[in-house]
Amino acid sequence: MATVRFFNRFLLVVVLIYVAAPAASAQKASGVRATYHYYYPAANNWDLTAVSAFCSTWDAGKPLAWRKKYGWTAFCGPVGPRGRDSCGKCLQVRNTATGAQATVRIVDQCGNGGLDLDQGVFSKIDTDGSGYAKGHLIVNYQFVNCGDSLAHSIV
Repeated sequence: MATVRFFNRFLLVVVLIYVAAPAASAQKASGVRATYHYYYPAANNWDLTAVSAFCSTWDAGKPLAWRKKYGWTAFCGPVGPRGRDSCGKCLQVRNTATGAQATVRIVDQCGNGGLDLDQGVFSKIDTDGSGYAKGHLIVNYQFVNCGDSLAHSIV
């Protein structure tokens, strides 16, 4: 009887992984507009409250190392969780024109239908300067594991 229960649980786990895997891999988008925002995280002591970030309600008390680990972004992309559910998650963002990429942490929300990268991150992936000339970049993004135990789980 114990063997049957173990097998049933094992089967359930396998089915859940099989069903969840496409949802996790679907958390990416291509051809997304990314603008820039002046959060000045270092100048603001990496304080989410000081920059009035939406996610400060939930994430302002996270350790300094957590807040400093990645560049910051506001998220309102076409694919992925919204509002509080996106807070603390990480994205791998790639400039479609140059291939330059960076990992960022979602700390805010926006209304431009894409990303609003901290100016430092924007500069890092705008390797040819065309993004500043146009006022935006076209990027692909994908939700990735932040590599820390304090981040919210990936959707």
